[in-house]
Amino acid sequence: MATGTTAVILAAGIGKRMQSQRAKVLHEVGGKPMVCHVVHAVRQARVERIIIVAGHQYDQVQAVVGNDVEYARQTEPLGTGHALLQAAPLLGDQDGTVLVLNGDIPLLTGQDVSSFLTQHLLGEYAGSVLSARVDDATGYGRILRDESGEFLGIVEHNDASDVQRRIEEINVGVYCFDSRCLLGQLALLDRQNQQEEYYLTDVIANLRASSQAVGALPASDPLVAKGVNDRRQLAEMAAIMYRREVNRLLDEGVTILAPDTTFVDCDVEVGQDTILWPMTFLKAGTRVGHSCEIGPNTTIHKTWVGDNCRIQESVVEEGRLGNEVHVGPYAHLRPGCHLEDGVRVGNFAEVKNSSVGRGTKISHHSYIGDSEIAAGVNIGAGTVTVNYDGHHKYPTVIEEGAFIGCNANLLAPVRIGRRAYVAAGSTVEHDVPAGALAIARQRQINKENWVKGRVKGE
Repeated sequence: MATGTTAVILAAGIGKRMQSQRAKVLHEVGGKPMVCHVVHAVRQARVERIIIVAGHQYDQVQAVVGNDVEYARQTEPLGTGHALLQAAPLLGDQDGTVLVLNGDIPLLTGQDVSSFLTQHLLGEYAGSVLSARVDDATGYGRILRDESGEFLGIVEHNDASDVQRRIEEINVGVYCFDSRCLLGQLALLDRQNQQEEYYLTDVIANLRASSQAVGALPASDPLVAKGVNDRRQLAEMAAIMYRREVNRLLDEGVTILAPDTTFVDCDVEVGQDTILWPMTFLKAGTRVGHSCEIGPNTTIHKTWVGDNCRIQESVVEEGRLGNEVHVGPYAHLRPGCHLEDGVRVGNFAEVKNSSVGRGTKISHHSYIGDSEIAAGVNIGAGTVTVNYDGHHKYPTVIEEGAFIGCNANLLAPVRIGRRAYVAAGSTVEHDVPAGALAIARQRQINKENWVKGRVKGE
């Protein structure tokens, strides 16, 4: 654990270049907001305390991060130094280390944070900055060194000369400070720069000017330097994150037939020997068991899928599937579905907010909503649970072993008893007792020569 360490995450920026009504740190990469990636990395490094400095859309930032961190508010966007000043009252006069991070560096990992903290403490620095070498440093602060490589300071892109802008080593936006040194320097910040903002980088400069030890510590992976300032960078970041997660699954024994067209969010779990076909999307909160086949053209969102399942060209949302469940092609499981082992949901079927018992079959072109279906039930093609009267939703209960014929309408609330039958084409308005056959359709009438008479009248 990083004993005596407080992390301050700067998440107050608007992000004008994003051209968005959402705060920049709320944009998602790999299925969760960027600021949440940074929080996760800090927690992986076992930092004891986290403070979020939020401003624009403060309430939304608090909603996505949660209440197990502390918050400070920056009401005016006056720079990174000003943002950190807002956290100063929470830091108080504590001893220890303050870790400062930008909220828009989602590729940062817990290992990156731990390594940086270790280097900072071993070097006994008053202040440190994490650096990286990148091919395109546009927009980033540059790390200045002398001919011997000694760290001299940081110059922001807008304040850099043409020569300085050719420097490839940049400031990642992650800092470590001795707490007392930091708090003493924050009070000395001014706005004498092109942007007229309080720069956090000036703390590093002031520490060095006062002959205290400062360091620029290179990251082992230059990807941690990638921040997000516009939609193009957001797309690039998402592509990197998706590939990182795909590679993780490949290393864990998952077969992915087309890695470049398979999209896996962070924290998704997939068991060994599962096959992911092209154009598969596994969204955040999803867990897939072993020996499954998922896809092609399938989206699974926040759903637990058992072992040996087959989901083909379908959408599954916020549900739970047992083992050996088959879904699709072209089925839609909407939120709230629990399918037990061996359930089959056919093509173009839709199921919503329903429990389906072991071995039940829901055939094609059926709609099952707000229903409780027991084991061993057969739902014929075109069956509809008529569950909505324009004001309220009503339940349908189908007991074990019942057989529902094709094109049946079950007008909820209604109960179909154990091993009961509903004849094809019936519209069932009342409960069907166990073992009974319900026939609810008009008797067929054939009118002889009707067509011939109709033609004569034309």
